[in-house]
Amino acid sequence: MTVTAWETNLTPTNGSDQAFHQYDTKFIILQLLTVMVALVGLAGNTVVLWLLGFRMRRNAFSVYILNLAGADFLFLSCYIIQALETLIRNFSLISISIPDFFMIVSIFAYISGLSFLSAISTERCMSILWPIWYRCRRPRHMSTVMCALLWALSLLLSILEGNYCGYLNWIVHDFWCPVLDFITVSWLILLFVLLSESSLALMTRLLCGSLRVPLTRLYVTVMITVLVFLLCGLPFGIYWFLLFWLDAFPHLDQFVVFLSCVNSCANPIIYFFVGSFRQRWWKQRHTLRLVLQRALQDTPEVDEPGESLTGETLAMSGGSLGQ
Repeated sequence: MTVTAWETNLTPTNGSDQAFHQYDTKFIILQLLTVMVALVGLAGNTVVLWLLGFRMRRNAFSVYILNLAGADFLFLSCYIIQALETLIRNFSLISISIPDFFMIVSIFAYISGLSFLSAISTERCMSILWPIWYRCRRPRHMSTVMCALLWALSLLLSILEGNYCGYLNWIVHDFWCPVLDFITVSWLILLFVLLSESSLALMTRLLCGSLRVPLTRLYVTVMITVLVFLLCGLPFGIYWFLLFWLDAFPHLDQFVVFLSCVNSCANPIIYFFVGSFRQRWWKQRHTLRLVLQRALQDTPEVDEPGESLTGETLAMSGGSLGQ
């Protein structure tokens, strides 16, 4: 996806100066909000990357969360640079331009993030529908292999989109660009269908039926993350489809990018909120590592007031499955 509207000259044409200045003010405010949200998201995802990468024992789902945090970090980094570039051009006489490389990285990060979230929801659904197979026959390093394949596929699609619909669009646009757009949009639709169907099946198994499974913090973390993506992250992909296939709503790019930054910023907040929910902070010391462990806890908690699983028990329950 190219956000070419960001580089359009903001000059009034066939309109009043007052209307133009009002639009320009809203545009700048949205860029400032994007920068602030992105900074918070970068800090949160950095903490998640540090804890899951170096301070915690990883399991099947924490591997996906680690890679999702990496994709969110890349996405926020690209758009905070673009937002700062836009603000510099509006507040100073300096004329700078962002290389197309950042466009490719932003596409890469968005596709990767949706891929990891779909993989998390699908694997969580499989662990509920086929628990015996999942615990006994699941390949030990399935999560690591899946993440590597999803990174590679996302990188391939983003590079091809950038080359044939970006750098070289004046040469081969008539043939390759529509084909690559169709392939990329089809992959995004497939990921969205997997995400929706697995989330719906998971919710049905949790809330309905005679074989209801006990609610754990991992379920809550996954479901809230999926819900926030559907509200804030999905409009980015829908806008991509509408812009390239229907040529509709060409001026919503700033708002859609802001929503996607909110989605990437919200993920680490969700982890730490779920991990700290209903905990007695005044009675025991809680570290960020322990809070994140609780957010990924896949065992029911003790119902008695004030009791919860210890950090050692959380680490043992989290390490029951291989990566």
